[in-house]
Amino acid sequence: MSGTRGQTPGSIEPVGIQAASRALILRATDDPRVAGFVRRHGLRLGASRFVAGETLDDCVRVLRSLEDRGFLTNTTLLGERVDDERTVRRTVEAYEEVLERLRGEGLRTYLSVKLSQLGLDVGEELAYRSLRALVARAADHGRFVRVDMEESWRVDATLRIYRRLRSEGYDNVGVVLQSYLYRSEEDLRQLLPLRPNVRIVKGAYLEPPTVAFPRKSDVDRNYRRLVELAFLGGATVAVATHDERMHEHAVEFAKRHGIRPEAFQFQMLYGVRPGLQADLLARGYRVLVATPYGPDWYRYFMRRLAERPANVAFVLRNLVRR
Repeated sequence: MSGTRGQTPGSIEPVGIQAASRALILRATDDPRVAGFVRRHGLRLGASRFVAGETLDDCVRVLRSLEDRGFLTNTTLLGERVDDERTVRRTVEAYEEVLERLRGEGLRTYLSVKLSQLGLDVGEELAYRSLRALVARAADHGRFVRVDMEESWRVDATLRIYRRLRSEGYDNVGVVLQSYLYRSEEDLRQLLPLRPNVRIVKGAYLEPPTVAFPRKSDVDRNYRRLVELAFLGGATVAVATHDERMHEHAVEFAKRHGIRPEAFQFQMLYGVRPGLQADLLARGYRVLVATPYGPDWYRYFMRRLAERPANVAFVLRNLVRR
């Protein structure tokens, strides 16, 4: 696979403290004792920094504040790994309510959804029908829907569903690729004839070295490669990272190759490096703040802790103050 040049999939370089801490946190996420403690105390310990509240009303207030300051926004009703059709139906209905509320509030916010929340663990056809219903409703509102990418074993089904919707004429739907997966370069090449709207991320799940680059340097190198390929292939690109080096690389590459400014934007997470978000906005770039909400925030919060030691330090400081 082209994404593995210079790296044998099974080879691992010594990992640092940050990588080891990340793996430890992600493995602990499924521990019932950890889950119980964090769910009881997480909002007070720091989850509220990364989540725009537990209700749609809470989220709308945050979205309004961000848009008033000039940011673009998307929102997600947090949740994943849904394994019964009744809950899937309630989730679709909840997202339809979100679309109506966004229209009523005059917000430009679009949706970002996970297929494991829309029934993928029940069956691919259910996930397709659920997503199609939301994409069709969003199209009626002139609104966009992004399909998030989850664990590596879900990638094939996610891309199949995305392609199926595009083949039906829905162009208000986008997809995500993760630079830590070996396969992502080839996936992108296969998508480019569709002129996709693609968000490029590094990846937030714990993946084995058989499918993902173990070394951060390789993940970063592949990230730059994916951004370049997407630009040159005519994709609309969401450079979704908090890494300033990747921001500057995207800006310089776009200028060098005459990429129009509206062909890309920076995307960052609510509560993560807000100063950097404001700086990019002040420099004249389009900046989207991903703004999730909902009571099912646990797994999302744990992935934020795993991403950066500063996030863990923030929670520990709150714990000491209790």
